[in-house]
Amino acid sequence: MSDRKPDASDIILERVTKLHSKLIDLSLDRTWRLLAALGHPERALPPTFHIAGTNGKGSTSAYLRACLEAGGYGVHAYTSPHLVRFHERIRLAGHPKSAPIDEAELAGLLDECERINGGQPITFFEITTCMAFLAFARHRADALILEVGMGGRYDTTNVVEHPAVTIITPVDLDHQQFLGETIDLIAREKAGILKRGVPAVIGPQTDEGRAAIEEEAARIGAPLFIWGQEFSAHEEQGHLVYQDEHGLLDLPLPRLPGRHQIDNAGVAICALRQATMLPLGEDAIARGLRDVEWPARLQRLTHGPLVGMLPAHAEIWLDGGHNPSAARVVAYAMADFAQSNPRPLTMIVGMKETKDAGGFFAPFKGLVCHVETVAIPDDPACLSPETLAEAARGAGLDASPAPSVEAALTRALARAVGGEPPRLLICGSLYLAGAVLRENG
Repeated sequence: MSDRKPDASDIILERVTKLHSKLIDLSLDRTWRLLAALGHPERALPPTFHIAGTNGKGSTSAYLRACLEAGGYGVHAYTSPHLVRFHERIRLAGHPKSAPIDEAELAGLLDECERINGGQPITFFEITTCMAFLAFARHRADALILEVGMGGRYDTTNVVEHPAVTIITPVDLDHQQFLGETIDLIAREKAGILKRGVPAVIGPQTDEGRAAIEEEAARIGAPLFIWGQEFSAHEEQGHLVYQDEHGLLDLPLPRLPGRHQIDNAGVAICALRQATMLPLGEDAIARGLRDVEWPARLQRLTHGPLVGMLPAHAEIWLDGGHNPSAARVVAYAMADFAQSNPRPLTMIVGMKETKDAGGFFAPFKGLVCHVETVAIPDDPACLSPETLAEAARGAGLDASPAPSVEAALTRALARAVGGEPPRLLICGSLYLAGAVLRENG
């Protein structure tokens, strides 16, 4: 745990969590009420890329921001959840790159929104999103990258009535208790961000998800640009080759590892090419792909106290994916790593109790030597290490519970004594990833 003294923003954020009895209550009524009281800052935003989806939202956002900034544009960005500090969620256009909002401004905006809300019921995400819109409206920028929190139709971000482009990244099962039990239902909720006449870029989908999105788009009149139909991207001889109706781009591979990042980058490039008010050259897109950063998405840790525990040439990877479809792409990446550089793989996993642990572990069968399961620090809503280990064993993996990430690392290293330097994968939750980044400095 961190001994950092709470900032003023921490104290206000703790207070506003108590304004509603539920953490999640999907509705737009409370948001519209507060935005009206704030003078409708959502009407004063720059051209907006509005992004929904189950997986890939964050990486797609990162590509958009990196490419636009490489082209000289000032970019605001709103993402969630944060990894280490709340400030990460709100990035304001700056020079040369957008940076997290500073403490003094964050505390002032939170105080203003809390005061104007006047103690009325509102969820944490609703009031903090309204506060983010206020920040974005008060700072000049050329573009805003706006990531949906959950779902789409009733998500707090869905008050932007005229975005430049909407994007739906791959849809899969997650948050079923709020969005529906099938991919069809979840895809329809996410398609709630589509707007009449606004280009909608659709990433790789299951047949069921794509059909649902196409029906919703036809109903409201949103032009679709669908992966594999209007555009595509693939790796060829160490390059990313992108193609759409305007032609072909021969680009460097994305800096972020994993074959799924080809898909995410392709979706971002298509969205950039649809945003005609923000013209961008091929050179800027190439620089963005080379420079992009997005922590806890197949991030290799290279320094810090946890890395210092490892022997020379050992690897430690961190990923915040937490559902079966995210697990599949991480498993593909681990299989690719094993093919080019074989070494024993140990997973260290912590998960929220609402997640499908068995489905998460299934793709790793045959890839992993052992699983160490841990609790997410300071999270009472996580699965116990014992329950998680049982789920891993049920998926055919060798697993045992550990009291902490540090203890799990120590045990993994003890098993590797005398053998090849191990490859370690810490995964299962963005909250666990954030805790690891804090502990690792």
